[in-house]
Amino acid sequence: MLQARAQSTEGSRTPAVSDTMAQPKGTVVLAYSGGLDTSCILVWLKEQGYDVIAYLANIGQKEDFEAARKKALALGAKKVYIEDVSREFVESFIWPAVQANALYEDRYLLGTALARPCIARGLVGIAQQERAAYIAHGATGKGNDQVRFELSCYALCPKIKVVAPWRLPEFYQRFPGRRELMDYAKKHGIPVPVTPQTPWSMDENLMHISYEAGILENPKNQAPPGLYTKTCDPAKSPDTPDVLEIEFERGVPVKVTNTGDGATRSSALELFVYLNDIAGKHGVGRIDIVENRFVGMKSRGIYETPAGTILYHAHLDIEAFTMDREVRKIKQGLSLKFSELVYNGFWHSPECEFLRECIGRSQESVVGTVRLSVFKGHVYILGRESPRSLYNEELVSMNVQGDYEPADATGFININSLRLKEYHRLQSKVTVKQDE
Repeated sequence: MLQARAQSTEGSRTPAVSDTMAQPKGTVVLAYSGGLDTSCILVWLKEQGYDVIAYLANIGQKEDFEAARKKALALGAKKVYIEDVSREFVESFIWPAVQANALYEDRYLLGTALARPCIARGLVGIAQQERAAYIAHGATGKGNDQVRFELSCYALCPKIKVVAPWRLPEFYQRFPGRRELMDYAKKHGIPVPVTPQTPWSMDENLMHISYEAGILENPKNQAPPGLYTKTCDPAKSPDTPDVLEIEFERGVPVKVTNTGDGATRSSALELFVYLNDIAGKHGVGRIDIVENRFVGMKSRGIYETPAGTILYHAHLDIEAFTMDREVRKIKQGLSLKFSELVYNGFWHSPECEFLRECIGRSQESVVGTVRLSVFKGHVYILGRESPRSLYNEELVSMNVQGDYEPADATGFININSLRLKEYHRLQSKVTVKQDE
């Protein structure tokens, strides 16, 4: 785990919290974001008798981390840990998803689902370091994130106890809506960040940003023009495409080159950030979907996944170019299951570990370079080359016979048509009997 920087209150008394406290319950590490919910939860946990340590993972979101640190300390956090896990997120979570061509329900690139086990790993690490018996989070009782956080935490530290306020009647009955949270925040001096201009919730990390709730809960409502933050409007994007060459080794991108200005990036984090910038400039990566949550309900989500969209298309192309057909069929089935497991929160399960090993093994030959164009909201594949290519230009050419005998195709067709002939012969008999 990357080193986290901590700051404590060193025994200072905060005026933000009520002097009426419950009996001491021990130390809890709170997954803190600095927003309204987790700020109110921090204060509420102190009211319940917990010593609160705030943990904030820098996973690529746009955040004033120093302001969040000061805010948490002012609200009574005993310590605040801010940990930069951006590189770990790319190398240990995003890259396996790229290798898998991970896609949930044919459209969602799993940006939030991949981030949760990464954050949980840091959360548990701090809990173990501080000998805390509890971790807490601000995920709602209706969503996927509660499952993702808690399954990861229990897998990594089986003895940990979880405090999930939004599932506790004493919490959600006290705060049935945003108005009650706002009133509580005002009473305890908690700054209120929510404004009328953003009547929806957002969750951002390096891979994507999601928008849901509020006015977006009606699936008929179109996303307001000012909603998107990672990508520009494709209609207003540049009129000249960016042409990129992306090099892969074992299914992982190792270098990107912009053929226009010669810019190159090769470290995992820098490469991903650069692709985010290029894709965002051209409006690539927007989707508006209704998906099936693991807990059983459908939800509407709007997502921006700029770099992830480029890499999905590029990897899909180089994989098809270098992987055996029958291996790829099996791998596609594994990818489908992998995506479902990640979405549902089972990253740290034995079956997901097994799938990552299998998928990783399938990527040994996925080596080469894909050239593509990023333009007006789309990714266009322009060409590819690989030393491990299974493409034989002479064999496939319509102008050269090569090591292939066209007459052999007659027997191939006859054998494959036998099953079809027998099926339809039987169907004809059944139809005649029914007509009699």
